[in-house]
Amino acid sequence: MEAAISINKLSKTYKKTEALKSLSLEIPMGEFFGLLGPNGAGKTTLIKTIVGLARPTSGSILVFGQNIQDYPLKTKAVIGLSPQEQNIDRYFTVRKILEFQGGYFGLRHKERRQKAEELLGKFNLTDKVDEEFWKLSGGMQRRVMIARSLMASPKILILDEPTAGIDVEQRHELWDFLKNLNRDGTTIILTTHYIDEAEYLCERVAIIDAGQIVEMGFPKELIKKHCEQYFLVNGEKKKDLMGLTVDQVQVHQGDLEQVFIKLTGKKLESA
Repeated sequence: MEAAISINKLSKTYKKTEALKSLSLEIPMGEFFGLLGPNGAGKTTLIKTIVGLARPTSGSILVFGQNIQDYPLKTKAVIGLSPQEQNIDRYFTVRKILEFQGGYFGLRHKERRQKAEELLGKFNLTDKVDEEFWKLSGGMQRRVMIARSLMASPKILILDEPTAGIDVEQRHELWDFLKNLNRDGTTIILTTHYIDEAEYLCERVAIIDAGQIVEMGFPKELIKKHCEQYFLVNGEKKKDLMGLTVDQVQVHQGDLEQVFIKLTGKKLESA
């Protein structure tokens, strides 16, 4: 399968700080990929280098086989980014935010309007179309940012903490939307501090710490590799199962959170 993103020995140094250290990674086309790591691990720096906001110190990044340094416009044109920090004019209306984004990617007025209307409906923002951004709730602002990243129908979508500030019901609605988007062929890269989000959405995850990938694989495989199996009987851990029937025993083997703690020494949601 063709790689959507190929990263080879990527390093990035800010003055004397090594944010990325000879990091290599390949994400196949159509994959839903999770990037997990504590604050300062290098996640944001990696995203910035992929989208061209930071220049690598060494190494290379290919997007669908094209080097981002040699073909910056072509590679940026196929990537949509929803950053963690807001970078929107707070006095723009929702419609203006979306249509301006479409204009940056060369969409004509009619195309911009049609695409904006489509995304407003999908993100339940139609009744807020003429509302200024700063007047929206935190959850709605997050939805606008994600909708904006989809205006150019990108082949690769990068989401940095997309559900921060969104209530549980809206999170689940967004999960379903992203799952369907991925099924339609969009490659998605997700960073999140919610363990349930990573386990539900991502086919593979990479755990990054101190600028390096310390582990990568399918969540179930990582759990099997790094977590010990244990038994629960009426909610209590047991070692001796003598005299118990099968229906009294529940077998457990940890979760992705425990893998993260073992490898980084921190909890994911507090990292």
